[in-house]
Amino acid sequence: MSRTQLAGLAVTLAGALALVGCTSGGAAPQPSAAAPTTLTVVTHDSFNLDAALLKKFEESSGLKVTYVAPGDAGTLVNQLVLTKSSPLGDVAYGIDNTFAGRALSEDVTTAYASPALPTLDAAALKADDTSRLTPIDFGDTCVNADTRWFEAKGMAVPQTLDDLAKPEYKDLLVVPNPASSSPGMAFLAATVGAKGDPGYLDYWGALKANGVLVAKDWTEAYSVQFSGSAGKGPRPLVLSYSTSPAFEVVDGVAPTEGLLQTCFRQIEYAGVIAGAKNPEGAQKFIDFLLSPEVQANIPDEMYMYPAVRATELPEEWKKFAPLSDAPIEVPAATIAQNRDRWVRDWTDAVIG
Repeated sequence: MSRTQLAGLAVTLAGALALVGCTSGGAAPQPSAAAPTTLTVVTHDSFNLDAALLKKFEESSGLKVTYVAPGDAGTLVNQLVLTKSSPLGDVAYGIDNTFAGRALSEDVTTAYASPALPTLDAAALKADDTSRLTPIDFGDTCVNADTRWFEAKGMAVPQTLDDLAKPEYKDLLVVPNPASSSPGMAFLAATVGAKGDPGYLDYWGALKANGVLVAKDWTEAYSVQFSGSAGKGPRPLVLSYSTSPAFEVVDGVAPTEGLLQTCFRQIEYAGVIAGAKNPEGAQKFIDFLLSPEVQANIPDEMYMYPAVRATELPEEWKKFAPLSDAPIEVPAATIAQNRDRWVRDWTDAVIG
């Protein structure tokens, strides 16, 4: 998700969920008397797909689908863990690789290898070798620059993490808080991957000395503090996604760009929830998420790249939403083992 149009996203989600609840007009297959007729999808609060596709799934599966969105990706995983003895639903979507290790160590999902995901794509994006999490989409979390701002000032656009700590870029960067934002957590992981542990704390000390602003979440950072989007804030550097510039294009020109040497690759997974009342329906929903129609819809609605790499991308993405050739990566198990300590130490060092 360049979750660039985030405000609209929430509204669209609400509309989509409302439509899902509507009565389908097609000739739905009739499940057997013993088979469950309902399916509960537990997801994050940025979930959004075309309402017609969601309705089509209900019609083709014969299932009435309910969506539960307790919060962001972190809240989603925490809720799955806290409700293990009484699962919230049948299938989860939106567990990202910064929280995948926790989901796996807590066994909140069960194995399912979808035939809809090509083997090479599954191998490239897998969380581990157990098939308990199925990759659905991915994207690069990167610092974005308001290139028009830098052009007007006659300044070079920074390119690297080290550049962000240089005096000429003092008071220009805003990032979401990693304690309350999944993109913020992705950037914290990027700094750990690039600078090591505890070297990342020294790096953040340099950013703090250089005036980095920590916003509550991505929306505040991008839509309020960033100068290159609708909010027209004061800061020309913001942590967002490499896809965000594609949603800022005006007259064929993007006034922002992703700094591809600062990126952390975020992968979003789905999984059949352990103890699900309708595990077969959950598997059908995962197959649906990997169908050509949904994979093609993900860039426009979720602002992420489809996991099925053969999917045709929107034309503007080919020019304005490049992926990093060398994203910073940290294994999910390492993040799971250290996340709480990283966030605690980061909070002490940066927030105080």
